[in-house]
Amino acid sequence: MICVLAGFGLAKFKIYFDTKMVGSLISNIGYPTLIISHLAAQHVAFGAFVNVMLAAAVMVACFGAIAFVFLKITGLPVRAFLSPMMLNNVGNVGLPVSFLAFGDQGLAIAMAVLIVVMVCIFSIGIWLPAGKLSFSDLLKQPVVYAVILSLILMATKTSLPVPIAKGTSILGGLSIPLMLLTLGYTLATLNVGGVLKGCFLAVFHVAMAVSVAYGVTLLFGFDGVTKNAFVLMCLMPSSVATYLWVEKYQPAHATDVAAFIMVSTLLTILVIPLALTLWV
Repeated sequence: MICVLAGFGLAKFKIYFDTKMVGSLISNIGYPTLIISHLAAQHVAFGAFVNVMLAAAVMVACFGAIAFVFLKITGLPVRAFLSPMMLNNVGNVGLPVSFLAFGDQGLAIAMAVLIVVMVCIFSIGIWLPAGKLSFSDLLKQPVVYAVILSLILMATKTSLPVPIAKGTSILGGLSIPLMLLTLGYTLATLNVGGVLKGCFLAVFHVAMAVSVAYGVTLLFGFDGVTKNAFVLMCLMPSSVATYLWVEKYQPAHATDVAAFIMVSTLLTILVIPLALTLWV
């Protein structure tokens, strides 16, 4: 909230803030180093990790199918709203919450989901707002190679040299505050209609997440910490990163998408404690 308010203040005081430059910095440096710094330090069962990744792919597919039908029924533009509806903020919010609730094992499960969602953010998250499908664009994304490197390090139980590990950790830390500053900067132009629409979409997103979490954990037979951490990942708010591409390719709907992401994030303050108390 402090980071979002800081971005809001930049806009209100008319201080220059280049959202396109910031988006490029996050996608090319911030996220790749964030993934490497988090995953290279973990030593978990590779087979179980891959199984959770498969479940995460099913989760995203279910979100996409349900949200597509919902957007068609409500008449909202698919290209602008589908990626924020189907891709959760499992990194900025999910990783720390899962670690706090379930320790190292919970963090490992969150990371497995994070990999799938991150690849989708830099593929589907770009393709949907842009209106075109390009595998060459995906291959140009540093995040893809960061995921491959991280999986190799995990599978071989190899650690990065300490200076490199610390360097990637520092660089990875820049992505979260920069994304939130960008969101706050955009929220400075928010109107009442956008807030109401954001509330409507956020409530539907939670209802969809609950049903998908129940179905996917049942399908894969998850139990214990694996089930609990995966449920939390399903209940995470909409990803802030998806906004960067909507703002670039669908600027007419950027304010409404920002409102949805903001309300979805605020709603997490209620949803996660309830889930930890009554479900997981």
